[in-house]
Amino acid sequence: MKSNYSFMGLVALFLLLLPNGLEGQRRNKSNSTTVSYPEELYSSLDYRSIGPYRGGRSAAVTGVPGEPNLFYFGATGGGVWKTLDGGRTWENISDGYFGGSIGAVEVAKSDPNVIYVGGGEKTLRGNVSSGYGIWKTVDAGKTWERAGLDKSRHVPRIRVHPTDYNTVYAAVLGDIYKPTKERGIYKSTDGGKSWNQVLFVNEQAGAVDLTFDPNNPRILYASTWRAQRTPYSLSSGGEGSALWKSTDSGETWMEISKNEGFPKDTLGIIGVAVSPKNSERVWAIVENKEKGGLYRSEDGGKKWTLVNSDRSLRQRAWYYTRVYADTQDEDVVYVLNVSYHKSMDGGKTFKSFNAPHGDHHDLWISPRERSTNDHWG
Repeated sequence: MKSNYSFMGLVALFLLLLPNGLEGQRRNKSNSTTVSYPEELYSSLDYRSIGPYRGGRSAAVTGVPGEPNLFYFGATGGGVWKTLDGGRTWENISDGYFGGSIGAVEVAKSDPNVIYVGGGEKTLRGNVSSGYGIWKTVDAGKTWERAGLDKSRHVPRIRVHPTDYNTVYAAVLGDIYKPTKERGIYKSTDGGKSWNQVLFVNEQAGAVDLTFDPNNPRILYASTWRAQRTPYSLSSGGEGSALWKSTDSGETWMEISKNEGFPKDTLGIIGVAVSPKNSERVWAIVENKEKGGLYRSEDGGKKWTLVNSDRSLRQRAWYYTRVYADTQDEDVVYVLNVSYHKSMDGGKTFKSFNAPHGDHHDLWISPRERSTNDHWG
């Protein structure tokens, strides 16, 4: 009974004090005042971002063999960036020289201090941005100089000869809004001081992909793409879209997309890759209405076989269409799209993966340690 009386006493005391407590809160609210500060105390302050940080898309990434923490990427609206710690921190290395949309970043294997950059992405969506030609650094990005092709507008690929950093090739898509002769494959043998147009198809089809035979730099493969963008439409494919091969260091080219097994009707964008383990194995990811998909050649492009037509490999072709051969296994191949796809059986089947974001536009694979040095864009 004592415990019950004690409890009832506490309740009574609480009820007795409750109105006074509420009245005290009302008095405190009514007596509160707003504190103001003179504008001159804060007028010079500026807002700054403190995170979380997230940029737009990147269509150009590369690493440096033997440097597992060194990577570069080109942003579609923010110039060229560099990391020395495997991506934990990044530094912009093009500010003060150039910026804007970047379509290609290529490090010379014979001297990694030499880097070529091409302006203008190949991801031709409605908010695509154009670039301002080729830029070059000989001190790993500390300083830059112009290296020609000022009217190129969009440069999706640059390739540097593996033993001569002054011999460089550029795949120029060109002006995507009007016909122009400034498109195709260009070659320089003096480090970008002068360029020769070695492949030109027509005024509406430019070059969109370019690669060496990793075992023979005299052999190159390139694809050309007829594409036109307007503020309200995109046209992909038609006369000029084709796959090409050169066996004389890019001086002359032969079309190999008319060879046996390749689609015969209208072609769109094409991506191409060569296996470093077997130069006769060539991959092509092809935009085509009825027979699009991943094609494979076992004889350097003379004959082709459609090995996979899954839509996940080729949807929104104008925005993706990139293929990469593994550096250690000729049966391993990667195709980039909304997800990135990996095959270990020569392209017959694929497993799909995602980086910590949507869309996958470029890939660099270390020629040395595949498992630790992959870099996705």
